[in-house]
Amino acid sequence: MCAQNTVVYARSLTKRYAEVEAVRGIDFAIHAGECYGFLGVNGAGKTSTMKMIYCRVARTAGELLVLGMDPARDASRIKQRLGVVAQENALDPELNVEENLLLYASFFGITGNGARDRARELLDLLAISAKSKALVRELSGGMKRRLVIARALVNRPDILVLDEPTTGLDPQARLLVWETLTRLINSGLTLLLTTHYMEEAARLCGRVAVIDEGRILAEAPPAQLVTQYAAEDVLEIVDADGRLPADTQLDGLVARRERHGDTVYLYNADNRVLLHRMAALGFDPPRHVARRATLEDVFLNMTGRELVE
Repeated sequence: MCAQNTVVYARSLTKRYAEVEAVRGIDFAIHAGECYGFLGVNGAGKTSTMKMIYCRVARTAGELLVLGMDPARDASRIKQRLGVVAQENALDPELNVEENLLLYASFFGITGNGARDRARELLDLLAISAKSKALVRELSGGMKRRLVIARALVNRPDILVLDEPTTGLDPQARLLVWETLTRLINSGLTLLLTTHYMEEAARLCGRVAVIDEGRILAEAPPAQLVTQYAAEDVLEIVDADGRLPADTQLDGLVARRERHGDTVYLYNADNRVLLHRMAALGFDPPRHVARRATLEDVFLNMTGRELVE
């Protein structure tokens, strides 16, 4: 049974396509006003989960409630209360920016002055008012993405669903989209997003579910995941060739040691202290990177591979 402030609830949620089990009995609950993220590589089951939530595909098994309603029975009512930003922009290239919003508003029965007022409000919010009369094909990739977000907000949704919101954007455009989404989060809107960008998840999400091969491996706030499944710092040593000191020589400084390819990852509380101890043992790593641990390390430790593939 889902709690009163739960807007999406799933238990043993499963999706199969013929012989392929894309989502394998996952459980999660999303609360009103939070930004919740599914983090994983392409093909992990993120998009299939989202499509079940916004009623694009039917679940195979398990329980799913969206805003207290079952998508199997109440798809039309649910869709009226969601805003969806799919991976594809799907804008009408023959219409200008404002006309795209007015057309979409009409699908929700919003017409006339009400539609025009809402369009202007959203164009201001997404900082694309100057392009209101421009054709879609004249927009940059980042502007198109912001227009799609504006379109998803036309009906004043209770939940904004975003599937890979910044894939394919250059770093500057991605940052602008992140700033927009941060404003929406701060306004109290519930956001649900999928991403394979660790920085995106860490920046935007209050809680993250790490998903791989259709299963949720862990779920917690990003910082908690890093602490639990990695450490404060990481020392990456390349081409160590077995010359590294043993953990027993390092005074318990290494919380976790992983090797992937030709790189050894030493997870520890403070890289400076660890490097000082190694120097005292006569070991000076010739090729190394000392950095803070991230969600990338969480995923690497759980699955044995990097997030971006």
